[in-house]
Amino acid sequence: MKFKPFLLIAVFSLALFGCKQIEENYEVEVITVEEMDSLLEMGKVQLIDVRTPDEYAEGYIEGAINIDFRDENFEERIAKVDKSKPVAVYCGRGGRSGKCSAYMKKAGFKKIYDLDGGITEWKFKGKKVIR
Repeated sequence: MKFKPFLLIAVFSLALFGCKQIEENYEVEVITVEEMDSLLEMGKVQLIDVRTPDEYAEGYIEGAINIDFRDENFEERIAKVDKSKPVAVYCGRGGRSGKCSAYMKKAGFKKIYDLDGGITEWKFKGKKVIR
């Protein structure tokens, strides 16, 4: 009979903590140039350049669409991107893409990759840009 209160507490604890509702964990993964290159070769991501149109015109990673993070229509334009598919973002050095990634996470994008060092690091590693 002494085990009965202990058993009740154990069962209650398992019910309370063991059946915790599983939440989807949308994460932003900061990736290297090499990892970005691999993702692009596999065709597994939607690629977004969040720099200004003038910066984009100076050179961009092949396949990237330009959605300026500072544009007044940014939220409207980013909403047109498929949230269910992985997306990779980059900017000049990583500041804007980090902010964009945080916004996209809140907006419900499932998988977000952020290029560490941006296009500056991409070029430094000798990767091709389109002009």
